[in-house]
Amino acid sequence: MSNVVISTRIRLARNLKGYPFPCKLNLQGREEVIEKVRDAVKNGNSVLADDFSFIKMSGLDPKQSVSLVEKRLVSPEFISDPEGRALLLSSDESLSIMINEEDHIRLQVITKGLSLEQAYDTADKLDTLLDERLEFAFDEKLGYLTQCPTNLGTGMRASVMLHLPALEKSKAISRIAGSLSKLGLTIRGAHGEGTEPKGALYQLSNQVTLGISEKAAIENLKNITAQLVSQEEQARDRLCKSIDVRDTISRSLGILRSSLVISHDEALQLLSNVRLGIVSGQLEDVDIGSVDKLMTDVEPATLSVNAGKSLSPHDRDIERAKLIRSVLN
Repeated sequence: MSNVVISTRIRLARNLKGYPFPCKLNLQGREEVIEKVRDAVKNGNSVLADDFSFIKMSGLDPKQSVSLVEKRLVSPEFISDPEGRALLLSSDESLSIMINEEDHIRLQVITKGLSLEQAYDTADKLDTLLDERLEFAFDEKLGYLTQCPTNLGTGMRASVMLHLPALEKSKAISRIAGSLSKLGLTIRGAHGEGTEPKGALYQLSNQVTLGISEKAAIENLKNITAQLVSQEEQARDRLCKSIDVRDTISRSLGILRSSLVISHDEALQLLSNVRLGIVSGQLEDVDIGSVDKLMTDVEPATLSVNAGKSLSPHDRDIERAKLIRSVLN
């Protein structure tokens, strides 16, 4: 399934008992919540404690904040108002805790490929660590209390990042999206709600959190993912029989290996074509892991952060092409 599923994410929403939701919390209250959560992680009885770095969002410059969004480590809403917000981030960036986003705690685990049970197990362990030192707002009937009613219950959102170039090309996504909503799932652009898909990257996630267990939600998402993977693979087999498609794949790799200037959108589309060529067996000398990493590293703010300096739009296009050439040649 790794040919289609790029990554898995489990996110848990939690709030501290005795504190208003962040939208009703003053700056002093937000700082208290930050210190309580930070202390729970840093001084908790876990080997994970020393692996986390602490980041005050108000101390980051804009491009650093946007890069965190591009890497799907935080939400766009989280960086819109950095005051009274903080992030705990593991060294490999697979674990993150947003403090004072929509809820006091947004705990997130990201793993490679389709690994829903593994990701949930890690999230559950970290959730238990926090629960040992913090008292979460919980109701016997409603479950975990959250600012948005759609997160009541488990407070869990499980999602998988999918590469669906063949289904996108066949214009099947809108039909699939309609069917998924009836099953309590939603499919969106790679950065979630309100984002347009680029590079044929889509995020499939559960919508229902109330009246369903975490295990049932994960099993449902896993089953639907398997069906989508099967549909994409069948569509790829048909698509890649076309010499025009195979030519597009070859040309895409050639352009990426030789371009001196390349825009963000063009880079993502060409990388998507190359990834299709790899998984279909047409391109054998290109590493799929390198292509997956490039799809994040070519993002505008991440390029600037990795370059260690501010770049104009044109300079970013030059730097992007340079990065791609260095990886693919």
